[in-house]
Amino acid sequence: MNEVRASVLKILITGPQGSGKTTQAKLLAEFLKVPFIGMGEILRTKAMADDELGRRIKESLGKGELVDDEIVANFTKEEVDSKNSFVMDGYPRSLYQMELFDPNFNKVFYLEIPEDQVLERLLRRGRLDDSEDLIRQRLNLYHQMTEPLLERYESQGILVNLDGAKSIDEIQKEIRERVNG
Repeated sequence: MNEVRASVLKILITGPQGSGKTTQAKLLAEFLKVPFIGMGEILRTKAMADDELGRRIKESLGKGELVDDEIVANFTKEEVDSKNSFVMDGYPRSLYQMELFDPNFNKVFYLEIPEDQVLERLLRRGRLDDSEDLIRQRLNLYHQMTEPLLERYESQGILVNLDGAKSIDEIQKEIRERVNG
């Protein structure tokens, strides 16, 4: 494997729910020896807090809705502020979130995967917020909000589209080969 050339790496791995982005982001962060920032995990942890903010987040997640943009942007900014390099998944989900806080990624990897495979994967993992109706609702929201963001990354020349239906190892190999490419 070639040495990673950049001293500051800010990488986003994105894709629809169930595309494997968290798995890929964790593997890449470990390989690069940089922090992993997963907004889904952060939000699920914050939702367990017995306070107003925790209850608001839990309510949004339970309805299959996205958590308030300002809340998510603030959490992300807190996580990113002390880190020069990182691999992230789950933020931003919209152009508006990007306007609130832009982590200034060097590279964005998008895992494309057919919707029927997403549904199958999410139903298999068995989370409380993974009923078929809620999954379909989140996928619709995802496509409406995230596709314009992908277009922005493409226009910046930092978007890499990958086949998210491949094996974990195949995808990770491709990501590692293209981190600096």
